Formats: sequence, structure tokens, C-alpha cells
Amino acid sequence: MYTDKLIIGAGVTGCALARVLSRYEGSLTVIDRGGDVAEGASKANSGIVHAGFDAHPGTLKAKLNVEGARMYPALSEELGVSYGRPGALVLGFTEEDRCTLETLLEQGKANGVPDLCILERDQVLAMEPNTNPEVLCALFAPTSGLTSPYEMTFALADHAALNGAEFHLNTEVTGVKREDDGLWHVATTQGEYTCKVLVNCAGVGSAKIHNMMSEDKLTIIDRRGQYYLMDRMSPLPFHMTMFQCPTKMGKGVLVSPTVHGNLLLGPSAEDIPDELDTRTTADGLAFVLQKSRLTWPGASTRGTITNFSGIRAHEAKGDFVIGAVKGAVNAYETVGIESPGLSAAPAIAEMLGAEIAEEQHLTKKADYKPAHKLPRPFYAMTTQERAEAVKKDPLYGRMVCRCEVVTEAEIRAAIRRPVGATTIDGVKRRTRAGMGRCQGGFCSPRVAEILSEELHVPMTSITKCGGCSYLLTGTIHDAIKEDD
Repeated sequence: MYTDKLIIGAGVTGCALARVLSRYEGSLTVIDRGGDVAEGASKANSGIVHAGFDAHPGTLKAKLNVEGARMYPALSEELGVSYGRPGALVLGFTEEDRCTLETLLEQGKANGVPDLCILERDQVLAMEPNTNPEVLCALFAPTSGLTSPYEMTFALADHAALNGAEFHLNTEVTGVKREDDGLWHVATTQGEYTCKVLVNCAGVGSAKIHNMMSEDKLTIIDRRGQYYLMDRMSPLPFHMTMFQCPTKMGKGVLVSPTVHGNLLLGPSAEDIPDELDTRTTADGLAFVLQKSRLTWPGASTRGTITNFSGIRAHEAKGDFVIGAVKGAVNAYETVGIESPGLSAAPAIAEMLGAEIAEEQHLTKKADYKPAHKLPRPFYAMTTQERAEAVKKDPLYGRMVCRCEVVTEAEIRAAIRRPVGATTIDGVKRRTRAGMGRCQGGFCSPRVAEILSEELHVPMTSITKCGGCSYLLTGTIHDAIKEDD
């Protein structure tokens, strides 16, 4: 298959770049080995839009973190994606920690982060009374924000698709080379793609793709982070994101609300040999709980509704690698996009998109379409808005997920989106059906039925998360026939 521009990787960075490149003439295709967009780190992180004080001044991480964070309010409004700006505290418990916080303060000022300041114990406890009373001081970052990382990725993908980008999933790259015809030839599990312009946004696999194209080798260290997701609490024990002093392995274990009113504890930080090993472990979760109690002595596992982990793509030299691939004509890349990658993604896309457009002499479309802003979810509607929704579409009156108040109308709409859900987990991340206390125990069978109807496939073809994760192995009727 030929396409003018081919992006490998449908995480938040790849989808943000696809949205930017869809402004220009020419065919555009995004491929990913996952069964959905946002199947890698973009679905399994803390959802924090970092203020930008942690990255060292002068690095791409610092520059693009601050630029991206500034873009989030308007971008979220444009796409209809959840966003909040509760602020953050980085806690210090010793005089050594105070020195670290003062360093972060100076870094943040150098990076252009506004309104940073150091607070003392009484000020911290007045703002967040459930904080460990042993706290000595804290760095206050009022511009720290929150988003839903997978909702943002879906919305970016939808806008790109609305403007002609094609998304080919379950498509794993097995080889990359540039032939004498001047085109890149990309071998995949679904056949060969050829393109003029190739962009590597492959996340944890980005160094492997890079090393197929360039003699200047890169190394990704796969770093796993494990989390606790707690049930909604009223009131939440913390309103801001509560960090601890960072270490060489990352920003440390945090206690943070989510944009949907849950509480998140984590992550751990462990270097692992397998980039797909997203298991949670007893040791890893015990570490998270122990560290969380330094911030919040009242932390308990009683409110846990699920655990999960994600893999961060840490490039060995420590900074983002973005731009033209050294020694490879018409090839570009984003490598090592770990935290603050979610925060930086909009800025990464604008920067790299502009570079590609200029070097490749791309022409802007005259008929570029604005995004279709996502509607307000049913759970967030007023009583009057709900009545009006049901009047327009009676399927809003059919409740599928009781925990998260998700209707049949919303589930069918999620499947019909430009890059729509094809799995139980795809529906869950687009609508929150299955994200509540029962974790899909009540709604999964009905979600599977709706997927079967919308996709025109038998129920036995429906999977939880793609691949061989089938929910059903057959029918009772077939089993009886076999017994006979």
C-alpha cells in the first residue's frame, strides 16, 4: 500500500502529529501494533499536565513541556476533552528535600513556569489538611493540570481521521528500509507499506525503528510504573496533585485526583527487559502503597477498584529525540517520549509538523475541517439536559453502565466515531462504561451485544482488548450439538 506520509505509532504523540499533518494535502496513514489507538503508555499514565519545573533548562523536555502545557486549556476546549487545573504540591520532609525544592523552583523559573513558590508546613496543611503533618515545606505549582490521556488521544485521532488520515491497527512493523525508488518500504504483519515521508512515533519501540533507519544508534530503557486506582470519594482527600521529591528514576510516587473524581496512587519505577510486560506485582504495589503513605498516612487499599501499569520509553541519554533521522532521507522521529510526554505532545506535534511541512513543501488544505467537539457525557448533564437528550434520542434513556452512568446512546456513538471502538476496552475508555466499582461485571455483556450489532460480527468475535482476548468461546446451541 502506498501513502504519502506514514506515521508509525498511534499514541498521543503520533495522533497529535497526525492531526497537524492532516492540515496538508496528500495521503496520510497511521499504523500501530495495538488493536486501538492509545494502547501503550497513552492509556496507562497519571494524566498530569505537568507545569514544567522538573525538566532541566535547555532540554527539549523543558521547552516542549511548558509550551504544551500552555496549549492544553484551549485544545481541550476545542476537542471537548476533560481538563482541570487544580495545581500541584511537591512535598519536602527534610532540609535536604528543601534544597531539592529550591533547585526545582529555580529550574521552573528558568523554564518559564509562572507563579511557582515555596510554602511552609502550615501553609501546606491549610491547603491540603490530609497531608502528612511531618511535611516541612512544599513547592507550589498552581499551573499543574489534569487530563484524560486516552480521551485526548482518541479526540486527536478523530480530528485527524475527519481530515482524511487513515488508521490501520493490529499492524506491527517488522522491517524498515529505503529502496532505490526513493521510497520507504515498511514491512508489517499486514503487508508492506510504501511512503515518501516516514515518521517514527513508536513509543517503547521507537529506538528499534530508529536503528533500522540510522547508523547512529539509540537505546530505549523500558521503565514500568504500577498504580492503584481508587474509587470515587466524597469529598476527595486531596484536590491537588501531591508529588514527593523526584529521584533519578522519575518524578516519584504521587497521590492525585483524576479528572473523573477518582484518586490515583503511583507510579513505581522499575527497569524491565520486556517492553510489553505490563503486569502488576505484589512488590511493586507494596512499594507504591508504602511511598503513598509518606504523603497520605491514611492511604488504604480498601478503596481500590483496579491496579494497572504502563511502560515509559526512557531514552538512555535522558532527553526527547525529535526531528529528522540522522542519515535517513525523508525520515523523522519522536524517540524517548516519556514523562512529560503527555504534557508536551501538542507542542511536539506543532514543532515536528512544521518542520516536515517546510522541508517537504507541503500545501495546506483549503477544506480543512474543524474538530467535532465531543458532547457532554450523560453523567455530567443537568436533569434538564438529560431530559432533552432522551427526547432527541430515546437510547439515552437506556442505562448500560450503572456505576458510571453511561447510556446505550453513548456506547453506540463511541463505536461510530471516526476512529471508533471495536473492543470492550475501547468502549470503556471512550465512555467509561466498565470503569466503575464493578469493573464491567454488570455492563460488559450488554456492551458486547452492542459491539456485535454495530460491527456486524458474531458475539464470539468480540474481544476485551483485541488479539485473542475473546469473551465467548461458542454458543450453548453449538455445545449441545457437539455433545450429541
